[in-house]
Amino acid sequence: MTERFPERHSPERNGADRLHKPVLVLNASFEPINVCAARRALVLILKGVAIAEEHSQMQVHSTRNAVRLPSVIRLHDYRRIPQQTRSLSRKNILMRDKYTCQYCLKVTPAGELTLDHVLPRSRGGPSTWENLVACCHPCNNRKGNRTPDEANFRLLRPPKPFSLHTSRHLMRLLARSDEQWRKYLFY
Repeated sequence: MTERFPERHSPERNGADRLHKPVLVLNASFEPINVCAARRALVLILKGVAIAEEHSQMQVHSTRNAVRLPSVIRLHDYRRIPQQTRSLSRKNILMRDKYTCQYCLKVTPAGELTLDHVLPRSRGGPSTWENLVACCHPCNNRKGNRTPDEANFRLLRPPKPFSLHTSRHLMRLLARSDEQWRKYLFY
């Protein structure tokens, strides 16, 4: 009798997951400038735009070849990077705030955190980097439709807009899962 793999454990699925693994992108000067998926990194290497500086233990296979996935790539030519922005997303806000409720300082898994508008949306508070913070459900419910001062809450630190420092901070957080990134992120 043959055993069937559940959908999420099938070999095809695992190969696709490997291609979504984050890869650190360095400028020609070795300055970290971005994070991309392994699939995009392979395309940049095959086009001759980048070179792999570090490899992961994972491989992707074709019918005739096996290729180790890069962990860190470096662009051949220096690229001037304009003012960087990062998409405003729940994941990026939670990473910026280190998965910590900004009111009670409790470190919580992502699934148990919400995003709180410091100035509530009902009062014209925008959904921006400067107005969103990670918040646990109990604190968010207690704060309700009030400002932190009105709710007698104190923010751990005021929310900051996205900057180069924020970008590097997010890259460092991602680097916790990949030791090879550390020497490029200037700890």
